[in-house]
Amino acid sequence: MASNLHTILCDKLGCKYPVVQTAMGWVADAKLTAATCNAGGFGFLAGATTEPGDVENQILKIKNLTDRPFGVNFHMFQPNAEELIIAVIKHRVRAVSYGRGPDAKTIKRLRDAGVVCMPTVGALKHAVKAVELGADVVTVQGGEGGGHTGAVPTSILLPQVLDAVDVPVVAAGGMFDGRGLAAALAYGAAGIAMGTRFLMTSDSPVPRSSLDRYIATKDPTIIRVTTAVDGLPQRFVENDKIRRLEAMSLPARLAMSVKYAREYGAEAGLGMVGMTKLGWRVLTSGENSFAQTVMAPNLPALVQRGIVRGDPDNGLLPSGQAAAMIDRLESCEELIARIMREANARLDALSALAAATQENVR
Repeated sequence: MASNLHTILCDKLGCKYPVVQTAMGWVADAKLTAATCNAGGFGFLAGATTEPGDVENQILKIKNLTDRPFGVNFHMFQPNAEELIIAVIKHRVRAVSYGRGPDAKTIKRLRDAGVVCMPTVGALKHAVKAVELGADVVTVQGGEGGGHTGAVPTSILLPQVLDAVDVPVVAAGGMFDGRGLAAALAYGAAGIAMGTRFLMTSDSPVPRSSLDRYIATKDPTIIRVTTAVDGLPQRFVENDKIRRLEAMSLPARLAMSVKYAREYGAEAGLGMVGMTKLGWRVLTSGENSFAQTVMAPNLPALVQRGIVRGDPDNGLLPSGQAAAMIDRLESCEELIARIMREANARLDALSALAAATQENVR
């Protein structure tokens, strides 16, 4: 029997197994994060979509549900970014994940407090830049992944990044079972990160109506990329809403976004000045054009309709192509235990093959 696959990622994150649950917006809540950690993996709370004033409450909720280390994600342009950073440091959260937002000063502030900085990137140049800014670990998401995604598949992006950086690398995008973990380790990765696979568990907060739509999706080609939502490439389960968005003109999509922005501003207590400041932060983050910034409110409004309200027809279902390979809802405990059994079995088979080959050579 192979070992329990304890890697350097386990040492850095304080988890038993090199399996990470990503911080999916409105999905990676306290319950899912804690369930992942209790099962031996490492969970990230979706701090980027946690309401202002509620970050500390969610961190404390996780601590009440698990005594294992966990992480929180954030974006520098979110209204409560400073609130989140303060809470992470105060409560000694083990790690943070993020995109391209934080500068070297912010990353140093977190690292000086003992927080592991673990950005997610979708391109080689972004991985290199992340390490230059101080990242401790880099998660690389290939194009198979859900939500905002790049064009390079994991099988190409992963070895590219492994050859270019000197920090542990985690493989994401298309990961859903122990075979993927064994393959990632064979490439040289320190573990795997999964979003869709954890979204499709019995510990997920996503309503059953939407989970059933995910489970019913068996063709990976209809879990496809579109730019119709906010101007950036994103992968969703195809539905009537996606098709309607793609048929709309750009002015119509912008008008729809203004409507959603007003609704968001009213709910968040942000007046015109507050919304203008938020839009400016998004625009100057370096990740969005003007049109993308204006269209940004479309995303949370439509995604929440799909995965929070449970309306898979009129909302959006972010998804990696791995959803097409998932046919049942396991608990996090069942999922991670199975992944480890499968990974060990594949590595044992490879060891046996290597031994047999050596014997034949003799």
